[in-house]
Amino acid sequence: MTRSPDGEDPSVTLFREYLRLKTVHPEPDYGQTPLSGVQTEHWKYDAFKAFKDAKGDIYARGSQDMKCVTIQYIQAVRKLKAQGWKPARTVHLMFVPDEEVGGHKGMETFVTQPEFQKLNIGFALDEGLANPGEAFTVFYGERNPWCECRTQTIPGHGSRFVENTAAEKLRQVINSFLDFREKEKQRLNTSECFTLGDVTTVNMTMVKGGVAYNVIPAEMDVSFDLRIPPTVNLQEFERQIQEWCAEAGQDITYEFAQKHMNQNITSTDDTDPWWSAFSAACKSLNMTLEKEIFPAATDSRFIRAVGIPAIGFSPMNRTPILLHDHNEYLNEEVFLKGIGVYERLIPALTSVPALAGEA
Repeated sequence: MTRSPDGEDPSVTLFREYLRLKTVHPEPDYGQTPLSGVQTEHWKYDAFKAFKDAKGDIYARGSQDMKCVTIQYIQAVRKLKAQGWKPARTVHLMFVPDEEVGGHKGMETFVTQPEFQKLNIGFALDEGLANPGEAFTVFYGERNPWCECRTQTIPGHGSRFVENTAAEKLRQVINSFLDFREKEKQRLNTSECFTLGDVTTVNMTMVKGGVAYNVIPAEMDVSFDLRIPPTVNLQEFERQIQEWCAEAGQDITYEFAQKHMNQNITSTDDTDPWWSAFSAACKSLNMTLEKEIFPAATDSRFIRAVGIPAIGFSPMNRTPILLHDHNEYLNEEVFLKGIGVYERLIPALTSVPALAGEA
């Protein structure tokens, strides 16, 4: 690959071309990379033009999440092959759909298929997050996404004091969830919890109900986005939800839009061969690593659930976290350095000798 007439690195040119592909979640074409949506009025530049400013910041939806790592993988492997590199293990590059909407038609299904099992995967790399500081963040586990509560009652006219309305019961359910949210928020900066991945976040995201302003609704729904760390007993947490619903009255039900119960984490012990290879490669590049539980959810959870170690990692330091945010961008120098990081990481990981139990 040669440089463009303006002297732009060909890897950056490829990255910007990829960013211009306009594929936004929810997207019916599951053959393309899904992205979060865009509110164009809040962007400095067109979110799908991959505009590069004078500082080299490339503005586009997907620049951090997740088209950057896609191109970095491809370019790192391209460069290694050009150098005559021959891996001791097989490298599979997997571009899987549906991750933005739960992964049900993507990795969650794929890991159960014989085609995946035949790949004989020993270790996986997946996406991470930017780090505003000098360090690089590495994720060895993640929180479980979960829930929707529904209250039911007898409808009535809006002019009456109908007892035990759906709204009254819903208010108590909401209060229980938000009181718990406040407690977790207070824990975040205490000595026992240092990062967002260490606490359970609760956010009320949708409220539905009613047919007319003067009709008391027979049914109301409230949705919560819950992210639960692997240190929490999920069975006990669900019992807590049941208690909150029971305290609010009769005819209150709940269901989960997602309910991932596996809490496997990947070892970051120095004696672990995969972590040793990963961390040594980073150390050779003078990179400082910060280990965390991923605060949201990625396809790594499905990989870990079938017993395969996985690390979430995006080589983006000195970069504000802007995934799903307005004016998402990545600096071209940070992007190019990330390719170099993978040029060191991929050979290191493929050089891990066969482990006990591997075919």
